[in-house]
Amino acid sequence: MNLYSVLLVDDEEEVFQVIMKKLDWESMGFCIAGYARNGVEALEMAEELQVDVVMTDIKMPYMDGLTFCRKLKELYPKTKIIIFSGFDEFDYAREAIKVEAEEYILKPIDSNELREIFERIKVNLDKELDEKRNIDKLREYYLESLPMLQENFLISLMDGRIAEDQIEKYAADYQIDLKGPYYVVTILHISTASDGEDAQIDPFLKAIAVKKLAEEQLLGAWDSKIFMYLGDILVITQLCDEDSVARFTDTMDKLCRMAKRICNARVTAGIGHLCDHLCRLPKSYQGAQNAVSYRVLYGNTRAINIAETDPQENVDIPWEEPFIQKIFKEIKMGEEGSLREAVGEFAARLAVSKMSLQKYRLLLMELVTEIFRFIGNNQINADAIFGQDSDIYNQALQLESTQALKEWLEESCIRMRRQVLHERQDTTKSFVTKAIEYVKEHYGDQELSIETICGCLSVSAAYFSTVFKKETGKTFINYLTDYRMDKALELLLEKGEKTYIIAEKVGYSDPNYFSYVFKKQFGMSPSKYKADKLEQR
Repeated sequence: MNLYSVLLVDDEEEVFQVIMKKLDWESMGFCIAGYARNGVEALEMAEELQVDVVMTDIKMPYMDGLTFCRKLKELYPKTKIIIFSGFDEFDYAREAIKVEAEEYILKPIDSNELREIFERIKVNLDKELDEKRNIDKLREYYLESLPMLQENFLISLMDGRIAEDQIEKYAADYQIDLKGPYYVVTILHISTASDGEDAQIDPFLKAIAVKKLAEEQLLGAWDSKIFMYLGDILVITQLCDEDSVARFTDTMDKLCRMAKRICNARVTAGIGHLCDHLCRLPKSYQGAQNAVSYRVLYGNTRAINIAETDPQENVDIPWEEPFIQKIFKEIKMGEEGSLREAVGEFAARLAVSKMSLQKYRLLLMELVTEIFRFIGNNQINADAIFGQDSDIYNQALQLESTQALKEWLEESCIRMRRQVLHERQDTTKSFVTKAIEYVKEHYGDQELSIETICGCLSVSAAYFSTVFKKETGKTFINYLTDYRMDKALELLLEKGEKTYIIAEKVGYSDPNYFSYVFKKQFGMSPSKYKADKLEQR
């Protein structure tokens, strides 16, 4: 049985213990996912745990319960909230209504009343989940929402099959508003592997569930067209300005996490290049496909923006030979073994093509041209691959058998793959190094946040968080907290500063909250820590 998760929030630990012991949570269909002692900590945990229900007190330090509930509803509007308090005041109850709390109950908490509340909440949660997962309703929804002409137009637009001077006419005929001025294509790719009871759900119907969720989350906030194509969900989004892409990427990242929790689907959102005309949507679509491919490096259940992940990528490749594109893809993202296989497939195709020597040599010239284009777009040192001042076109023309071509191409591609891998590692390390240097210079800024860093680096929070954690092993918030605490220790032990002065110098506006974080980090208050260290000396 799937259990709904509950987060408890109160600054008195004994309250947690009483609430947890009052009820048989598992038999009611719930589990306690965690507990926080203030609103600041609760917001961090809510983002990490993605809980279904939050039960919070009102009076707490650093961030009170009502402020916490307002922020929580902004981020996760579907989360159910129960507010409990020792204050029987109308103003509190009125505020509870404003934040759409399910219940407002008074301390001391009656176990029967609490059980009844959670039983009602479970009924509502079950109903919402059934609406999203019910196979018959999903099938009915799909049949009713299939505007065939509109989808055919959008698919043709993606494939570049509509003449530029006809796009506006067809859009008007099919009543599709695509005014721009900027566009970006996103592919929502659903991993097919599944386990447990969810394995019984048809993958196609699961895709319908994800499409419905995407419509709920995007259509109100972003001007988007959403449709299905070749097993994926495609999203064409209109943006007012170029700077909106980072914020849109964060929205798609949140959608991927919601799809995992609500639809039990592992979704990768591949975001293509921004373009300023509908005729360029095929290029954005190709960039989105390449972005999805990067899930082998960065994992699924996240958004991957090709402009951030691979800014040097050239999507305007004139020779659309799929075997060559597969080789280039394996150079950038595959293992050495899969790269050898891709080269072997290409050579095998040529071996059975029965083309003339003249056509074969023309193909070799086109192949070398594409290799040069790839080298230039990915900052690869050609001399290191082919030798200094080598005439590569002449080298290729000497390859008069497909076996010789296979050996030459395989060796060259493996060298290119090693350079690309080395370059990517250097770029990522440089990216993270800039963030770390920024922390070192601005850790005392009370407004320092992940949004601040991303603004300086001109990237989305989703991409930044993924790369930073991959390279450092810590989330940005954990790294910042650790760094601030290290600096606090220096000021405490070496400078002998007062606690409130230290708090301000390391970026905390509230000395009490600083002491709370310090105690959580080191197990004791700053004054006790200092006294213990002086004793040891």
